[in-house]
Amino acid sequence: MTRPVPGTRAATSARRGGGVPRTLVRALLAEALRWYAAGVALFLILRSTDILSTSVGAFLTYGATPAQALAVFGALAPNTLNEALVLSVPFAVLLALGRMGGDSELKAAAAGGVRPLSLVWPLALPFALVAALAYWNAGYVAPAGLARFDAAWYDIYGGPQPAPTQENYTFASPDGFFYAGRVRSENGSPVATLDGVLVQRGDETMTAPGGTWDTAAGTWTVTGAWVTRPGQDPQPAPGPLVFRQTDQPRPPAPPAKQVSTPELRARLASGTGTPEERRVDAHQLAARVADPLTAVMFALAAGALGLGLRNRAAAFAAVVVFVALFYALWATAPQLARVGALPPALAAWLPNLFFLLVAGVLAWRLR
Repeated sequence: MTRPVPGTRAATSARRGGGVPRTLVRALLAEALRWYAAGVALFLILRSTDILSTSVGAFLTYGATPAQALAVFGALAPNTLNEALVLSVPFAVLLALGRMGGDSELKAAAAGGVRPLSLVWPLALPFALVAALAYWNAGYVAPAGLARFDAAWYDIYGGPQPAPTQENYTFASPDGFFYAGRVRSENGSPVATLDGVLVQRGDETMTAPGGTWDTAAGTWTVTGAWVTRPGQDPQPAPGPLVFRQTDQPRPPAPPAKQVSTPELRARLASGTGTPEERRVDAHQLAARVADPLTAVMFALAAGALGLGLRNRAAAFAAVVVFVALFYALWATAPQLARVGALPPALAAWLPNLFFLLVAGVLAWRLR
């Protein structure tokens, strides 16, 4: 590295902390990316070991072939990769800065006039590229993998997947009001099973524990029904009751995590689903952007924190704290969005806002 000549503009800039030597930036990025590659490999191994430990019993019990076991791992691989891409960032940044701090390289840079915060911004660039990769993977690859996960397990069990169900079905027509707590449709069968039935026709209200829906004939047949009329006690029906029902059962919408980003946007725009389902969809769509950008927030917050570390032991402790805080927020926020305690977008961005605040406080202390 060429040293500035005393009295020149470059030397004055260095003394005032005006810039970062390119050699130092390259060394910092090389150190961070080396630890990042090790972190991604480590997290993938740990996550794969966790999946294997919880699945090996079922693999052995049902005699799963290697191909069937690999199908389970393959279905989860894109989602597991995204977790590793993001969670490896604080691991890489903190250990890189911890090593450089332990070897007094950061002190030497500060003595040369390099402002500490000027070392943080270069770290954001490579992890912005990681965020772009994670965004594409989360929106287009991981949902398809999660959609294959259940099918992979039922292939191991040797049985068909359970019939699709529709919860809290309601339908109003001139023939009456129809409600079923659950509709179970067998694949290819025109007859669906009803659980928790209520039918209101005129002044009569009929309730029954179950029944069937013949979609070809357009009828509901309920058994064990009770009939309630105004001013009278409920009376048991003498036999099965048959009602005309002209609607058709619709397969339930797949979970938001199994739907690609364009399809999720279209589903939200259509306004279908219950309020809770729409909140879950909105949170998942916002998280498809927020979660990948956590890599950048991690880089900024971990960079600001790492500049104060002086050894690798402190760096390892900081990694544990970062990951624990992230998981606490990341696991809690979706539940708050689902029940309406937080707006879905705010819940999705909550971990990023927290780490952005941490980065801001640490940067203020380093200014």
